[in-house]
Amino acid sequence: MNRFGLLAAMAVLLTGSLSCGKLNGDDPKNNPYKRLDLTTKSVEFVQKGNTFAFDFIDRINSLEEGDFFISPLSMQLLLGMILDGAQNGTADEICKVLGYGAGEVNAVNEYSLSMLEQLPSLDKKTKLSIANAIFANKQYSLKDDYKSTVGKYYQAEVANLDFSNEAASLKAINGWCDKQTNGMIPKVLDKVSPGTLAYLLNAMYFKSEWKEKFSKNNTVNEVFTTEDGGTKKVPMMKNNEHFQYQDNDDFRVVNLPYGNGAFSMLVILPQTGKTLADVSSALKSSDWTEFRQSMVRCDVNLWLPKFETKYSIKLNDILSDMGMPSSFSPIDADFKAMSDMALCLSFVKQDAVIKVDEEGTEAAAVSVVGMDAAAAPGEHIVFHADHPFLYLITESSTGAILFAGKYSGK
Repeated sequence: MNRFGLLAAMAVLLTGSLSCGKLNGDDPKNNPYKRLDLTTKSVEFVQKGNTFAFDFIDRINSLEEGDFFISPLSMQLLLGMILDGAQNGTADEICKVLGYGAGEVNAVNEYSLSMLEQLPSLDKKTKLSIANAIFANKQYSLKDDYKSTVGKYYQAEVANLDFSNEAASLKAINGWCDKQTNGMIPKVLDKVSPGTLAYLLNAMYFKSEWKEKFSKNNTVNEVFTTEDGGTKKVPMMKNNEHFQYQDNDDFRVVNLPYGNGAFSMLVILPQTGKTLADVSSALKSSDWTEFRQSMVRCDVNLWLPKFETKYSIKLNDILSDMGMPSSFSPIDADFKAMSDMALCLSFVKQDAVIKVDEEGTEAAAVSVVGMDAAAAPGEHIVFHADHPFLYLITESSTGAILFAGKYSGK
């Protein structure tokens, strides 16, 4: 048991809560803390979704030397819409990648709808919007049952466009992304193909204030050590407050709540001698729920860089390697539940951006796929994030990971 383990266990016994010091800041008068109200199966899907998220993070971290920022939840919701159009082995592969059991499509739909309906209303000080859309080629047709399903469970709007008119189609698709991300991601496509059946998109926008804001007067340039051992000066925000904290042999974590505590950022800093690769590997094999529940409230001298990250990545190879190669194969893909045409995924990509400053965090992500015809206060803690770290933006009651990123100072 780590040095806080006994204290955390005693807190659970004494308070009946899941951790010593709740991961929220209750404001019962005008902005009370809210939990997600999920079925047992949906709670299970949250945990499996986090397993998917850590695998996703680990694979991207292994490819990227610089900063990245992604939304695992956006990708899960996009894959959920794709799953509704898949059949047989293709559907089984997508379920396996997401961590769900084969044939659990209906339960996946119910889970996705619960997240779409509940997440945006958990905190009055947090603006969270989640939107789904399908832009279909008017020359082809989607099955009515498919459109009905994604409309019901993913609240997806479906629009028919003339893809031969590339300028008008790009204006409609990119305009939708610009609107849904409050201007943070004004463009996701540079071109459209007349041979594409449809583009499926998920957009997420997040903006919230820190529960404990940083004073701008305390932000100064400090030395940051990069992954290659070099140093540079970065604007470092500083705060000394009580935060939830925990550590193990591989990493240290501090929990920074937003608003009423329904959402928070968890900054994951490697221990001395450990790398971000060690951290992402450890996260894949750890019991994340148990770790979160063992966090304890400590007096933390916190340093955190003020930063902005923009990131875009094509995910064909990553998703294939994770276990869904047939989706991209003109021969093996089976999306007959979406259309009578033989279809496969031509590309999957995600664009994301995050801004972190003294007031809080603003973030957005758009995931898009092209469907082509086949062919109690503890000890004082010093937590100086002055070397590369990972960070997660999560829903507090379940730990569902909305966004994740790496800051390396580059």
